[in-house]
Amino acid sequence: MGKKLTVYMIDGTAYGPRLSEIGNWVGKAIYSPRASVNKIMNRIEFDNPGIYCLKGDPTDDAFDEKIYIGEAENIKVRLKQHLSDPNKDFKELIFFVSKDELLTKTQIRYLESRLVQLAIEAKTAQIDNGNSPNLPTLHEADISDMEYFLEQIKLILPVMGFKFLISSTVKQTPENEFESTNSIHETYFIKTKTFKASMKETDQGYIVIKGSEAKKELSDSCTETYVNMRRKLVETEIMVENKDKLIFAEDTVFNSPSAASNMILGRNSNGFTEWLNAKGLTFREVQEITNANNV
Repeated sequence: MGKKLTVYMIDGTAYGPRLSEIGNWVGKAIYSPRASVNKIMNRIEFDNPGIYCLKGDPTDDAFDEKIYIGEAENIKVRLKQHLSDPNKDFKELIFFVSKDELLTKTQIRYLESRLVQLAIEAKTAQIDNGNSPNLPTLHEADISDMEYFLEQIKLILPVMGFKFLISSTVKQTPENEFESTNSIHETYFIKTKTFKASMKETDQGYIVIKGSEAKKELSDSCTETYVNMRRKLVETEIMVENKDKLIFAEDTVFNSPSAASNMILGRNSNGFTEWLNAKGLTFREVQEITNANNV
């Protein structure tokens, strides 16, 4: 089932501050580039308690963004502190408050702890918080409310350009192992004399299966993008060293078959021809057959 997301451009410009709401959700989000924050600081939302995320340039080229997650009983007061802090060199921010202004200190601390935990587990961005804050004690009903609040935050963040919760890996469940609403998805393989790997096509992306093997060294032909991608996978221990190979320690999501095959083969490659299914057909051939059948 779909959801209605409303985005209001506060100053009428495409790149300025924005307000976002989802259907009957009690929360709302305010996004702003750093340069525009002072223009909207007098909005009533800034005087509320809430949770916020600051996005800046990473110090590690393996990541696309650096994120700091915090909570405050008064968003305006806390953001003013960060704006004057040379150690908080952020360029964009987003914060979430409740329309009914009833978020308690314990509830926003819960949201902060859960967001940091999810961000660290996602292994997508450089997280400036370090360790996750301790999870405060809440009643069962409050936990349910905050988890629902969190689910809406997770929907809004990528729409506003914050990708840090989009996980680099996938956790399988016994009941729903890579289930997809589309039954045409299947498994593909790469086999060489020294290693083998498998990839599952799903609605989430192209997932290299845990235990897949990869060439340890990258060739000089690899672009900087893929050099940084490999370094990130190794630094986050998604790929781990095993003698003369690298092994995928988790089911890992890639946005294209070629990105996946590059990490396996250690060189620039065409994933549409490198990945073969159980019948020996290339990924491209399977796609062509599927498209022809759908005409």
